[in-house]
Amino acid sequence: MNLANPMYKKFDVPKELAEKALDALEKARTTGKLKKGTNECTKMIERGQALLVVIAEDVQPPEVVAHLPPLCEEKGIPYIYVPTRNELGAAAGIGVPSAAVCIVKPGDAKAIVEEVARKLKALKK
Repeated sequence: MNLANPMYKKFDVPKELAEKALDALEKARTTGKLKKGTNECTKMIERGQALLVVIAEDVQPPEVVAHLPPLCEEKGIPYIYVPTRNELGAAAGIGVPSAAVCIVKPGDAKAIVEEVARKLKALKK
């Protein structure tokens, strides 16, 4: 896994798409299942159980989450960046900033997760 590979470069996410991903987290947290934090997300990706991985752009140092995009690419799991850890933590309902959150069971957010995944695939082409 080569982190210097340009395939794993951070890509620009349209504001509307980032908001949809946060909306999906909010819906999934009440009707589905989320895993919060870099370690939990890593486990779910490795097991192939994550449906969508949401990563905060403002994580310091960036190495904390740098392994997530290549791991997602390897497992074919869609991932998206949102602007801040605060927004991500709030959407996940934990009240503290979070570097990464993943949806394991979408619940009522199934359609949104599928739409976000479709748009991400098109965005990265």
